[in-house]
Amino acid sequence: MIRDILRMGDARLLARAREVERFATRELEALLDDMRDTMRAADGAGLAAPQIGVPLRVVIFGVEANPRYPDVEPVPYTELINPVLTPLTDEEEEGWEGCLSVPGLRGLVPRCTRLRYEGSDPAGRRIVREVDGFHARVVQHECDHLDGILYPQRIRDLRKFGFTEVLFPERAAGE
Repeated sequence: MIRDILRMGDARLLARAREVERFATRELEALLDDMRDTMRAADGAGLAAPQIGVPLRVVIFGVEANPRYPDVEPVPYTELINPVLTPLTDEEEEGWEGCLSVPGLRGLVPRCTRLRYEGSDPAGRRIVREVDGFHARVVQHECDHLDGILYPQRIRDLRKFGFTEVLFPERAAGE
């Protein structure tokens, strides 16, 4: 089922989400089904449970061909529960980000370039991956939602934050 996506300004997006304590449940599978449907309907690269009003530490992400992100490398579809991120470098890179909870806007956001993420899949099996590039950016963006952080809070120069069609008029025609 496609769910409503909360928008910036909704206090529920600013709260820290709770750990998932039980895996392989009908409730968890139903949540993941709704998150998948909602992310795909919105052409998102990822979605966190708090974005649909569920305060649990659950994120999904994955990109193949996506009109909102035409120039990025593929990221395998992943369902990640109770994630923990560990930077593998101090190096940061700024990159343009958007968010389904901040529609129509983009901002230049600094992120760690290489990290390890750990967590569980819906059955409770461990996931451990070392990633870089856009994959690392997407994971950090989605996991920020679990701690009540939206990407505009990370922007260092607000001159690099604005409406997508103004910042990228050539893309807006194709979106």
